[in-house]
Amino acid sequence: MPAQGVAAAAAAGTVLLTLSSAQFLMTLDSSVMNVSISTVAQDVGTSVTGIQTAITLYTLVMASLMITGGKLGEILSRKRAFAIGCVVYGVGSLTTSLAPNLAVLMIGWSLLEGMGAALIMPAIVALVASNFGRSERPRAYGLVAASGAIAVAAGPLIGGLMTTYASWRWVFAGEVLIVLVILLLTRRMVDVPANPEAKLDLVGTALSAAGLGLIVYGVLRSGSWGLVKPKPEAPVWLGTSPVVWLVLGGGVVLWLFMAWERRRLAAGRAALLDPKLLRNRLLRGGLVAFFLQYLLQAGLFFCVPLFLSVALGLSAVATGVRILPLSVTLLLAAVGIPKVWPDVSPRRVVRLGFLLLFAGITSLVAALEAGAGPQIVTGPLLLAGLGIGALASQLGSVTVSSVPDESSAEVGGVQNTVTNLGASIGTALAGAVLISALTTSFFTGIRGNSAVPQNLADQAQVTLSSGVPFVSDQQLEKGLAEAGVDQQTSDAVMQENSTARLAGLRASLFVLALLALCSLFLTGGIPTRQPGSEVAQSVDPLLGADPPAGGSDGSTGRA
Repeated sequence: MPAQGVAAAAAAGTVLLTLSSAQFLMTLDSSVMNVSISTVAQDVGTSVTGIQTAITLYTLVMASLMITGGKLGEILSRKRAFAIGCVVYGVGSLTTSLAPNLAVLMIGWSLLEGMGAALIMPAIVALVASNFGRSERPRAYGLVAASGAIAVAAGPLIGGLMTTYASWRWVFAGEVLIVLVILLLTRRMVDVPANPEAKLDLVGTALSAAGLGLIVYGVLRSGSWGLVKPKPEAPVWLGTSPVVWLVLGGGVVLWLFMAWERRRLAAGRAALLDPKLLRNRLLRGGLVAFFLQYLLQAGLFFCVPLFLSVALGLSAVATGVRILPLSVTLLLAAVGIPKVWPDVSPRRVVRLGFLLLFAGITSLVAALEAGAGPQIVTGPLLLAGLGIGALASQLGSVTVSSVPDESSAEVGGVQNTVTNLGASIGTALAGAVLISALTTSFFTGIRGNSAVPQNLADQAQVTLSSGVPFVSDQQLEKGLAEAGVDQQTSDAVMQENSTARLAGLRASLFVLALLALCSLFLTGGIPTRQPGSEVAQSVDPLLGADPPAGGSDGSTGRA
């Protein structure tokens, strides 16, 4: 290879490493502290609920401001927005690492890091578009997306190692150093100049943030408040759970947001988001697939660690190690598919991805048995990793290539909003189904078990009416001993709880498998030609195109 070609390849590799590292960091914060909640709570003088609130607010701030972050990338330039986001995120990480109490922790983690992520993540999407040609984008987007998914899988391991052998604070201190390195490498990126005519629509910003915030907050609180029927001691609004009204209210506010944006565009004024973008069939197809991918991914990462850490009693470190095989196959598929089959049909790969996810989740349902060891998750996770990697290798390129390059930051904001919403719903759905099935199975079991006195079964049903908690054998045994339950009854209750735990996990995974199967029928909007192909370039750049009848290979992406 000529020296010039080697230099260009090295520069492209540096850009890809920089963007992938940023994506890894943004996603890491959503998973790294889940295994250390009690330790962090004790360290900053608060409760577990306080730390869970901080995690919730981080997700809320990030999701609410994604669309606005995309527009700021157009106003400031993508590279500048990325750099400013890194600075804000780095300050937030430093503040978090030094936090003496919950208030400072929430300012650093929930607010500053959330705001920084909202600037960085849409800019990542746009910077891939400006630094890589259309033929190179599937591989680039695949590696960036894989970095985020690997962060979800590696988060528990990193958090467990740091908390066990050092301090959770070193996780955030380390993030500061990584942010500094990313900032140094940012200068090698090709930027898209700022649009001098772009303005920030303040009313649109408020409406989009409020609408998305209400929906995401409602979904995140569904576990503690109940989805429709309010749980005991939860607030009640007009006879139902507040979750229903928060989600409906958020939907109404988003409808007002879209109406406001159409009105501004009709008047020739700058808008936060052009509603016409969402009429693009190819973009919609990519967004739907992204939503389903993150929903399934989040649900899977909710269930598997619970099985390993609670049902089997593995440590945080051992749990993280058991999840790592997924990261290996995920990375192989995300990088390997575009390299080995550069001209493969995106729709075919996306369908294969959902099929592999279905196979992985289904095989895990079949493998869950009483007495099964941690090794049973390896095969299913290898399949699931291939599926997620296959999706990651195509979807980023599909969404951005469906519109003109100047709209890439705008699409990045919408894309990250959809993925955050999918992840929130996936976790909430998996948790709701698990607790519901666990509760039903547990109550049925203790009522039918002759070793459990009827009065104890009745008392348990009253006490646990809001749902049976997913607890380990050690926690349950300690609770029963403190309650003065005799050994024979205690053994029977623990056996029923063990059986109910597996029933809950199976039910939750079964719902995810069903959704993965349904996803196969929702891929019609994915193009059958790689972006940049001769056929793809003949498509309307704004509205995309419907695939020809019968789903032949004549449909496509955008120029």
